[in-house]
Amino acid sequence: MTTDTAAPAKGAPRRLGLVLATCCAGQFLVVLDASVMNVALPSIRNALHFQTDSLQWIINAYTIVFAGFLLLGGRLADLYGRRRVFLGGIAVFTLASLAGGLAWNPASLLVARGVQGLGAAIMAPATLTVLGTTFTDRDQRAKAFGMWGAVAAGGGAVGALIGGVITEWLSWRWILLVNVPVGAVLAAAVMYAVTESRKDDGDREADVRGSVAITVGLISLVYAIVRSEREGWGSPQILGFLAVGVVLLALFVLNEAKMDRHPLVPLSIFRNRSVTAANLVAFTSTAALWGTFFLFTLLLQLVLGYSPLETGFAYLPLSLGILVAARGIASLVPKLGPRPLLVTGLLLSAAGLAWLSRASAGADFLTDLFGPTLVLGVGQGIISASMTVAGTAEVGYREQGLVSGLLNTSRQVGGALGLGILSLIAAAHTSGAGGGAQQASREALADGFGRAFLVSALFPLVGVLAALAVPRVRPEEKQDGKQDGQRAAG
Repeated sequence: MTTDTAAPAKGAPRRLGLVLATCCAGQFLVVLDASVMNVALPSIRNALHFQTDSLQWIINAYTIVFAGFLLLGGRLADLYGRRRVFLGGIAVFTLASLAGGLAWNPASLLVARGVQGLGAAIMAPATLTVLGTTFTDRDQRAKAFGMWGAVAAGGGAVGALIGGVITEWLSWRWILLVNVPVGAVLAAAVMYAVTESRKDDGDREADVRGSVAITVGLISLVYAIVRSEREGWGSPQILGFLAVGVVLLALFVLNEAKMDRHPLVPLSIFRNRSVTAANLVAFTSTAALWGTFFLFTLLLQLVLGYSPLETGFAYLPLSLGILVAARGIASLVPKLGPRPLLVTGLLLSAAGLAWLSRASAGADFLTDLFGPTLVLGVGQGIISASMTVAGTAEVGYREQGLVSGLLNTSRQVGGALGLGILSLIAAAHTSGAGGGAQQASREALADGFGRAFLVSALFPLVGVLAALAVPRVRPEEKQDGKQDGQRAAG
């Protein structure tokens, strides 16, 4: 029988406000570092002599490792203690940030970013499980999860602005080095405010085999996609990486279905239509957004000549659109249900990306960039406010952590693969950017980025098909019924 060594009703910390702030700060740090490096990419390229087509690995080294080990991180928190694992994740993340800030060549930075992703994967699930065991009142838990979700959405959006300010006024290295004092303060807050709790089911096994299989498999697939533009799809190297990726992902599925006694992802969870649909929405919407972060930064700096600080401020419409829409739409989700809101948000995202694809080498911010990025931001904000509700509304209390982990994993995997695919599309149409007149090169780059933005609009359109599968039943009715039944059973 599974029990929890710290019953929430009796063992929850009294400093609820500090616990909420600590968990939100941890999640903000995790999400921020997935996007904050985008603005600094041209500066890093010049400082460490990166090749342009390898820059995306500064982002993907973090996000792919994060995605692959996220579910394992959640399992470790349940088995070995949420406070202990939270602190361990902070330590790994902080030390890797220090190493990245001191990086001396591309390899050292990429390794540090990968270890950062591992620390984030350990830390992120702990923030959510600590909230779940601390806030036992349904209304308080809803508000706490709502704040956590808003921070998760806003962290990626404001990353460009923070990265631009630091890069312009200090150095790209301080984007990573600033995590060291922040991590120390966060660790002290966790030790002061969070009490230890864990589930005791008599077995301490963790599905390391499955986690390693999905991580290495994803790296192989994304690497093959990125290198295919240079090597060609028929080259032995590309075919080899594709084969390794497919075999390892198939091994992961087999491991979860048959081999492991405590799988990271019991495949039966996908029989729930709402869970499957919400994960597809998370995958497609993030695939479009993260690829846009990367390419929009290059458009602004390499084509339009923006400084890092100007690039950060150019992200304000997108950032504010996400934050304002996510907060404003939250009260409507229980009333309308997530399905119409998801469809609306996905359509707005597709429209914004299609509009952005028209930006040329002579684009003006107010007339050509402000409108599409604002529309994209509003669409993504609506999605972020309703996606988690869609994924968790029809599952029981014991499955909430699993489903939350799945949604986070789908976001990370979608972002990493979307970034690889869109970068490939952009590179395939900018072959003329390396020679000729400067204006011709800028026009070739703008054309490649525009084509990638247009293709990225297809991702949320696919997400619309998934959103239509979300049940019509209002989540507040479902949750009330489930919680009442659980109370009665208890």
